[in-house]
Parts: sequence; structure tokens; C-alpha cells
Amino acid sequence: MEGGGAQYNPRTVEEVFRDFKGRRAGMIKALTTDVEEFYQQCDPEKENLCLYGFPSEQWEVNLPAEEVPPELPEPALGINFARDGMQEKDWLSLVAVHSDAWLLSVAFYFGARFGFDKADRKSLFSMINDLPTIFEVVTGAAKKQTKEKSSVSNHSSNKSKSNSKARESQAKFSKASQPKDEEEGLDEEDEKEHGETLCGACGENYASDEFWICCDVCEKWFHGKCVKITPARAEHIKQYKCPSCSNKRARP
Repeated sequence: MEGGGAQYNPRTVEEVFRDFKGRRAGMIKALTTDVEEFYQQCDPEKENLCLYGFPSEQWEVNLPAEEVPPELPEPALGINFARDGMQEKDWLSLVAVHSDAWLLSVAFYFGARFGFDKADRKSLFSMINDLPTIFEVVTGAAKKQTKEKSSVSNHSSNKSKSNSKARESQAKFSKASQPKDEEEGLDEEDEKEHGETLCGACGENYASDEFWICCDVCEKWFHGKCVKITPARAEHIKQYKCPSCSNKRARP
């Protein structure tokens, strides 16, 4: 299985954290931008299935490893069985919680295997803890927390989403023609207003040199590259719906 086994063994705190971030990004993708495909793969009629995240930021729904004990800790078994027995958002939230637990177990498995001392473990947990959990990203709690922080720390940023979106898009389209000092001032303003905003797909922070787009339904922000929207394409979109909102439909 990709990312697990003797071929891939992160040995330093930085390598384990990079492994953690890659696996986390893949699982967030499964539960947000690729949620329709993930839902279909979790057929309750199949055997025990697990959601795996890989360091390459990819995900996979598959059977657990056959060997006991496995090379790496295993994700929660049988996530597919409850799919049709509860509300989709509740099921996804539950998978997200177990995914968070698995990511921590894998990270500290590497830490134990390669002899991390107390300082290394503390450093690793601190780096991990600076990122929102998958559960927070999937349920929107991460977005809510950053909104609350922004409202306390930046009283000048209580503009409407649409105005902010329009101003940000306009800034990005015209950025190339801006004088350098004016461009730097614009970057600082963008960073100040959106620095704590998190992408609804990968959970990473806003950066002024990246194109972002806001969903008009759930109001989550996304990196353009994560939802495959370019600035040119965005100019022609009157109302943008993220993949998750586009795929939502009534379940029987």
C-alpha cells in the first residue's frame, strides 16, 4: 500500500509532520471536494472498509491490511456500514473524527519507532496542533473559529463577503499591472484580512499570492487550484458552488 511499509519511513520531526500533512490533505479531499466519489465507494454491502490518506495527498477506500500486526496503525474499520443509517453530514463528521485519531496514531507510531524524545514529541504535537482537525474542516468549525478570531482582532474587516470577494478578485486580476509599492500594500491588506482564512478543501491558510474563491452557498473559501477554478474562469461565474454543495442531493 502506498506510503506504508519499509520503503517509506520518515525519521525526523519535520519528515513525520510532512507525512502527517500529506495524509491529512488526502483525507480532507475525500470528505470535501471528492465527497461524492467517496460516498459511492463506501458501499454498505461491501466488507469492512477503511479510509486511507497517503503522504502524496491522495486518498483511498480499501480493505484493511491482512498482516497482523500491520506495518502501520489501521484506520477505523467498517466506515461503510453506517453510511445509509444516518444523516450524510453526521456520517462524514464521524469518519472525520476517526480520521483525526488515525493521523495522530500514525505520526506517533513513527515517533516511537524512531526514538523521538520528549522534546521531539512535544515539537511534533505542537506542529500538528497548529492545524485545524479534519473534523473542524469538514464541519465548518475551523472557519467559524477564524471568523471569531478575525472579529475580535480586526474591527475593520466586517465587510460583506461579496464585497470582500469582489475586491480580492479584482486585486488579483489587476495585480500584474500594479506598481511594486502599491502591490506590496495590497498584499499586506489581503494578508491582514484573510491571513487566518482556511481552505475548505485542504485546510491550509490563505496566502496573498494564491487565487481564492468563495462558495456562495456554504460561504467557505477555497484555493482555486483545489477546486480547479482559474481566475479567468471565475470572472464568468455569477454564483459559485463548491464541489460539496454542487453534489448535495436528498438521500433516500
